[in-house]
Amino acid sequence: MTRKEEGLVVRAGITVDGLVRAAAEMADESGLDKVTVSALARRFGVKDASLYSHIRNLRELRVRLALLASGEMNDAIGAAVAGRSGKEALVAFADAYRDYALAHPGRYAAAQQRIEPEEVEDTGVLLRAVELTYGMLRGYGLQEPDLTDAGRLLRSTFHGYVHLELGGGFAHSRPVAASWARSLDALHHVLENWGNDS
Repeated sequence: MTRKEEGLVVRAGITVDGLVRAAAEMADESGLDKVTVSALARRFGVKDASLYSHIRNLRELRVRLALLASGEMNDAIGAAVAGRSGKEALVAFADAYRDYALAHPGRYAAAQQRIEPEEVEDTGVLLRAVELTYGMLRGYGLQEPDLTDAGRLLRSTFHGYVHLELGGGFAHSRPVAASWARSLDALHHVLENWGNDS
């Protein structure tokens, strides 16, 4: 890095945290695919090489962005379900999930990336997401392997719904929020009767 570039970095106040948060803003504004090292460097008014003293490559940036987004989602969901159980907890969990995805589409997309254990030093963020889901499902009396199966059902439903909603996939005149509420009613019914034989 040249002396001139070092001066720019100092004036720009570049830190790893600052880079990740700037990337998060870019993702929400323009889409995750628009987040590149070059685009981020332009945002800070420096050359690409100036950022490589903070991040190794684009993959590291996106992994850090995924962890940031996952942590924010965990915080929102955790606050929403606190003190609740059963259907009330399910609805609070689901609404917090959907609200975050709609408010932060780029961050949400980043959070859906697969992250390998060796890519992160601390998997606490990822473990908390599982704990929040399982904690809510235990309110329905579920144990393994039902916890895993039900967790996958919820994630598939929530992600599928918000993915279609973000993409404008619901063109029918019925309000999307009304269908969301009915979907949660159906999930509650399924979870309440999970172990019952038909």
